[in-house]
Amino acid sequence: MTEPIDGLQGWPPPALDPAGPFAGPVNTLSWALIAMAVSVFLVVMIALGVALFGPRSWRRKIGGEKVLWTLGLAFPVVVLSVLLVWGLSLTAQLSEEPRPGEMRVRVTGEMWWWRVAYLDAGGNEAFQDANEVHIPVGQPVVFELEAADVIHSFWVPRLGGKMDMIPGRRNILRLQADEPGAYGGQCAEYCGGPHALMGLVVVAHTPEEFAAWRARQAAPSAGLLAATALPISAGRQVFQASGCGACHTVNGTEANGQAGPDLSHVGSRRTLGAGILPNNQGTMAGWISDSQAIKPGNRMPAYPVLTGQQLRDVSAYLESLE
Repeated sequence: MTEPIDGLQGWPPPALDPAGPFAGPVNTLSWALIAMAVSVFLVVMIALGVALFGPRSWRRKIGGEKVLWTLGLAFPVVVLSVLLVWGLSLTAQLSEEPRPGEMRVRVTGEMWWWRVAYLDAGGNEAFQDANEVHIPVGQPVVFELEAADVIHSFWVPRLGGKMDMIPGRRNILRLQADEPGAYGGQCAEYCGGPHALMGLVVVAHTPEEFAAWRARQAAPSAGLLAATALPISAGRQVFQASGCGACHTVNGTEANGQAGPDLSHVGSRRTLGAGILPNNQGTMAGWISDSQAIKPGNRMPAYPVLTGQQLRDVSAYLESLE
């Protein structure tokens, strides 16, 4: 990894440290709600203290019908209505429909990982990735959020607010990063099984670096050109013989499965297992051998039949897919 990832070494990611203009309004609203909650709590505690231990004259006053109508009904209605209108106006721009020329990324919540599709100007899929989203710095990016199975919730705290991902519905959320870096995210809606281990990473690049990254991702991995070298060649044979291509896609090969993450450029990703492990040959071998021991309940089967050498070979092959 070229830089630390929010949340990977200490969950959850920081939630009140905005790093973009769309996270700022959410942060402001959060502090306002916290301040209001504390204020209401203090008022209630003071009133309770007076009612229990204060002078009798005070107790008669706070128990009067006028006070109950004012503080018990009118005040909450006014305050909550103001907060609702202010909050909606403050965050309205976060979920506006895409405008011409805006970058669009479609993220689909799966059990328990993220399918990521980069869209062209016409809204058509250009290429896929998984569990990691790359964006240019200083530019709003429209996220089209969907769910393939159950309700999930997309949340990258330092870049924006939460947005539910609901089967049969497409929700819109804008994010923007002001500085390059790797920002940790998390599914924020309980979705069963290993929900707590359903993380993701948003990587913000300078515009020049992002353009270069996108060009590499849209083409077959350069590692395929080295498929005649050992152990990459042996690893590719293990990958094919084990039936991995039935669930995973590797562009430029016969592997075209859609059930699992696209592995066309898996070697370039920072993490494995949806944001829970650093990506290297050792963790890749462990994940392939027995992902259930690492993330119980995920849909990747264990492969105890593979020998140590076969695991090293297939990990080398996947690492070459950059």
